Order: sequence, then structure tokens, then C-alpha cells
Amino acid sequence: MEPITIVLLLAAIVAVSLMIIFISQMREKARIERVRKITALEDSYNTAARMLSEIPGQYLTRDLKLLLLKRMEDACHSLMSLKSDQPVKRWLESTAQVKKQVLDDNDHRPPVKIDAPDKANHVKQLLQNLFKTVESMHKAGRIDSATAKKQLKYILFLVHKTHADLYVFQAREHIRQNQIRKAIHAYHMASTEMGKSRDNPLAMKAVKSFRTRIKELEEMAAEGEIKQEEDSKLDRQWDNFLQEDEAWKKKADYDN
Repeated sequence: MEPITIVLLLAAIVAVSLMIIFISQMREKARIERVRKITALEDSYNTAARMLSEIPGQYLTRDLKLLLLKRMEDACHSLMSLKSDQPVKRWLESTAQVKKQVLDDNDHRPPVKIDAPDKANHVKQLLQNLFKTVESMHKAGRIDSATAKKQLKYILFLVHKTHADLYVFQAREHIRQNQIRKAIHAYHMASTEMGKSRDNPLAMKAVKSFRTRIKELEEMAAEGEIKQEEDSKLDRQWDNFLQEDEAWKKKADYDN
């Protein structure tokens, strides 16, 4: 065999070997990328499902529920195209059932009382994840700018409401223990939180209510008496706050 033939043969062997290595690397890279995408999509589905189940029922509007369900549906469809080993078909069927309940106004989730700092922090974390989810859906073109802006503004309002809920609960406890000055301070903090949502008419209504309550408590402190019936009235107003907000939003949508 001539030297040039040997050289060409060796070159061919090297070329084939390099091609095999290249193809193997590309396949491994594709496998790793597929695993990464599947993991990200599973996380997306699980995070949305967790928010849907753990965010307090009084915070989840119909629109927010549908956004989360849309996120779950998108994740399921993508997982099916990637042939995930997870029970995606069952997930999709379950999501469709919940979506139907929401559309039929039959999805009722229990309210959660924000009565401890750790509970408030947990809800705040869920709302932060919800904020990021809405941002991500907007960037991906899954929702339009108007919808994203409206929901992001409402989620920020809920963050402020979460802190205010905790302060109102603390104020009630201070009043029961006849610690009026501490109750006044707690209501001041609640008013400050709601004041951060200045473009929400009911938030401003709450601020006005808190200021009135603070004035009443200051008079009580000066007189040395507690009027429990007035406390109960404010409690009822605050507990029904988001129901009023939902009614206001429906009226605004109708007027527009």
C-alpha cells in the first residue's frame, strides 16, 4: 500500500472518528437541553398549581385563577411535545376541570386569615412568584400588555393588603388586651401599607377608615374606655374589603 493511500486512509479514519464524537456530543447536548426544558416546565406547572392552592381564596380573582390555569395548560402542552415521563395527560385533564369550575363560578376557595408574621411572609412570597409569573407570560406573548399591567398592579395591591391584614389583626389583639397605644400604632402601619396603592379607590377608603379609627382610639385612650362595638364594626368592614373591591372592579369594567 502506497504511503499516500495510508495517509488518506488514516485521515478518513480520523475524520470519521471526529464526526462520531461530534454527533455523540450533539446528542448529549440535545439530551441535556431536553432534560433542562422538561425540568423547567415541570417547575412552571408545579409553581402555578401551588399558587392556585396556597394563595388565600379572598385574593384569587377569577382572572388570576384563569391566568394560573393558562400557565399550567401551556406547561402541559409543552411537556407532551417533549414526551415527558410525568402523568401530563392527567394534569391537563385536572386543569381543564378546574378551569370549567372557574368559568362556571363554581370554584370556591376558603379565605385565609393573616394572623401571624410567618403566614404574612409566606403569602407575600407566593404573591412575588405570581408577579414573576405574570411578567414571564407577558414576555412570552401569552398575555397582552393591558392584561399584564392590570394584574401586576392588582398583585402589588395584594402585597400591601397582606401586610395591612397582619397589622389589623395585631391591632385587634392589642385592643382586646387594652393596649390602646399599640393598637393605634398597628393601625398607623396598616394605613401606611394601604396608602401605597393610591390609585385604588378602596385602598384610599381603607386609609380614611383607619384614620377615623385611630382618632376614635386616641379619644378612648384619653377617656380610658374601650368601645368594643365600634371595633367590631371596623372588623366587619375590613373583612369584607376585598368583596367590595371585586364589586368595584366589576362596576368599573361595566362603565368602561
